[in-house]
Amino acid sequence: MVMQILQGGLQHTGGTPPKIGLALSGGGARGLAHIHVFEALDDLDIKPAAIAGSSIGALLGAGYAAGMSGESLRRYVLDTFADRYKTLGRLWKLRPRSFSELRDFSITQFDTFKVLDLYASHLLPESFEALEIPFTAVAADYYSAEEIRLSSGALIPAIAGSIAIPFVFQPVQMGERVLIDGGAVNPMPFDALPEDMDYIIAVDVVGMPTRDKDKSLPGALDCASGGMQVLMQTIAREKQRDRAPDFILKPDIGAFQVLDFMKADQILEASGAIRDQTRAALRQLLSPA
Repeated sequence: MVMQILQGGLQHTGGTPPKIGLALSGGGARGLAHIHVFEALDDLDIKPAAIAGSSIGALLGAGYAAGMSGESLRRYVLDTFADRYKTLGRLWKLRPRSFSELRDFSITQFDTFKVLDLYASHLLPESFEALEIPFTAVAADYYSAEEIRLSSGALIPAIAGSIAIPFVFQPVQMGERVLIDGGAVNPMPFDALPEDMDYIIAVDVVGMPTRDKDKSLPGALDCASGGMQVLMQTIAREKQRDRAPDFILKPDIGAFQVLDFMKADQILEASGAIRDQTRAALRQLLSPA
């Protein structure tokens, strides 16, 4: 398998093109940094052989697998969150309207399907089979604590289950299963990619807790969020014992929180270096020895 880099793009000089698997982690708004990775793939005219994603990685990964370019995803995200008041107004309309819609009197969770219908359903096909790139969404079965890998059938319910962040979105009923955010069981699902991938690139936007210089100890909300990051990083490290990805890309997203979608432009600006890093990783994997 011989590759040659010509004019910034990777071109094959013979043999079968290598299969590149792309694994996209969860991380809420931090996951907008995945867009840079899509743009790097587009820069080099490389199409992944398969994509797997958890949570925001599943949502953006499905968009890319459906044929959206990195640039079109960037434009859509920036346009969507450009007007803070308009965005908040649209979310306000999705709030529960009656006591019967509340699952817990102390917590207002958004209906996951309504959120997807508002922001993403018009961008995605109805089924996995209609995607241009084979794709797997990872979710967690709430009652059995099992990892659920979804790669066929209805796409929107699978994405809804994968992004159902506890406290934020309502769990998703799928048959007899109740699904919650895939990050609870497999935050960076590189092992959900087909086994015949030649190379695997994983993108870690889970992040780690950051120290506040003005506080000696983290507060309650910091502990809740940071504790989840510690848990997810631990799961990801354990999974690497069997087979680690060829590259793990870690964008600079430490300053942002899970729900910082209103800072989309700042997240994309802060994590911009990952585009060059992705291109460098791909060239290192695919260039001639």
